[in-house]
Amino acid sequence: MDILTLKQEVIDYAHQIGIDDIGFTTADPFDELKNKLIEYHAKGYASGFEESDINLRTEPKLSLPSAQSIIAIAVGYPNKLQNAPKSVRGDRRGMFARASWGQDYHSIMRRRLDDLAAFIQSKVPDVETMSMVDTGVLSDRAVAERAGLGFTGRNGFVINPKLGTWSYLGEMLVNLPFPPDEQIIDSCGDCTICVDRCPTSALVGDGQLNSQKCISFLTQTKGYLKDEYRYKIGNRLYGCDTCQQVCPKNRGINTEQDDIILEPDILKPRLVPLLQMSNKEFKATYGHLAGAWRGKKPIQRNAIIALAHFEEVSAIPELKAVAEEDPRPMIRGTAFWAIGQILGDEAKDYVMSHYDNELEEVQKEMVKGLEMRRQKR
Repeated sequence: MDILTLKQEVIDYAHQIGIDDIGFTTADPFDELKNKLIEYHAKGYASGFEESDINLRTEPKLSLPSAQSIIAIAVGYPNKLQNAPKSVRGDRRGMFARASWGQDYHSIMRRRLDDLAAFIQSKVPDVETMSMVDTGVLSDRAVAERAGLGFTGRNGFVINPKLGTWSYLGEMLVNLPFPPDEQIIDSCGDCTICVDRCPTSALVGDGQLNSQKCISFLTQTKGYLKDEYRYKIGNRLYGCDTCQQVCPKNRGINTEQDDIILEPDILKPRLVPLLQMSNKEFKATYGHLAGAWRGKKPIQRNAIIALAHFEEVSAIPELKAVAEEDPRPMIRGTAFWAIGQILGDEAKDYVMSHYDNELEEVQKEMVKGLEMRRQKR
């Protein structure tokens, strides 16, 4: 079959199976990205979640030696939640970032890529393919940009003309010489809204992100959250959408998918029930979300911090139960810290009555909870 005809058939089929945009590029090395990654790691910006081997990230043929092309896909996801429950005093709620709404996007994207690969194989039986989504070694954003799906904005996201930044990205290496598509020219212009509004100044202004300061990364860490970020995360349980919410390119965009089912009470959950939720309960309730991949510990820590953010006095009995009974020092310590933050001087007698029986790391949080309150606003 003529390669141009096959390319058009692949595009048409992609749209039939819920792929909102598709682009093609060569399997040549990403030399410019390699230089950026070397600098990125040297500055200490890396999150530690991504592939650490820069060669693997920038040389597609290390993953599939026969690769001649890369097919990049984008699937838009919803960014508006109808009938969202309100977070009110006495019934405070947290929130999951929009990329974690509905079924884990890794499953959604893999299903579409598998279907696309099967279609290509039906046309070219001996074709070789390799698909990647997020956890693959290649940079989804670099591939999407070179394949013409959009340009990388100052917020570090690929901005697609139809989807804005609200899209999942994935790619497929293939040993067919598809003609590459043209790249889209950067059009952020002089706009710096995302940089200016980033709560922790994690955006460095040129499309790069200091992951060590990014709330999305911080909410996924498992240890104690650094003091300077505790009142920055607000009631975010997983991820952060600020730099996308303020982007002018996202105005008026809200994509829907048949297999992305929104559950308002789960995506904006009550905070207090999270505090003592068992592993079984957590998996049953949140296990289908991408935001559950790190387990319940970071989510529970963030829920405790959110209650302190809200100064939710009604949650004190539950926080005390966690502080006294939870087997995990980090969770106990954060709970004692939150009690001090919420009650101030009124918490001193209670906190100090448990001081001598606690580990040193927890004791530090106890003292910090009583002393840090004056500096939080």
